[in-house]
Order: sequence, then structure tokens, then C-alpha cells
Amino acid sequence: MNDFTKRVIDIIKRIPPGYVMTYGSIAECAGNPRASRQVSRILHSMTAKYDLPWHRVIRKDGSIALPNEAGGLEQIVLLTAEGVEVSVSGKINMQRHFWVEAFLEENDGL
Repeated sequence: MNDFTKRVIDIIKRIPPGYVMTYGSIAECAGNPRASRQVSRILHSMTAKYDLPWHRVIRKDGSIALPNEAGGLEQIVLLTAEGVEVSVSGKINMQRHFWVEAFLEENDGL
């Protein structure tokens, strides 16, 4: 497993209940801001093996990436159970639920 993949897994595991991160913010925090699609692939292939909280990873616009029939509804249910506000249109309140601690730790408090 390469270093980027290890960092992505670690970051996803550290997202606390009630918070979300975006594919792009995880990629940036892991050292490659242009690798959001790679984060998606890692999440898809490693969730079961590493028990990743996949439901806490969303699109940069605050929306759920998965279609309803492919897990989107389950993601909304899981997030709502953790106290994440999901609007009727399926968007998360990013000002309230976006987790930035990982950025602060990885970037020496920037």
C-alpha cells in the first residue's frame, strides 16, 4: 500500500461522528489535492477491510455522491443518525458539519 493510500485511510477513520469531509479535502490533506477520484476509489475498495466511515465523505458542494438506490439513502440515514443536518434537497450544512481539524493537524495549524 502506498503512502497516499495509508494517509487517506487514516484521515477517513479520524472523521468524527456528526462531521463530514469532501473527497477533495481528504485528497488535499493526504498530500495530493488533485486526487479526489483516487480518494473515491480507495473508499470504495477499502471500506470493508478497514471499517471506514464511508458515509462521512461527500461532494465538495455538500451533496451525497451516491444515487439513492446505490446507497445514497443509507448515507443520509447514517448521517442524520449522527446529527448531521441534511436538507430536503440532500445537501449537508457545510458550515456546521465540515471537519477541518485534519487540515489543521496536517498543515501545522494553517
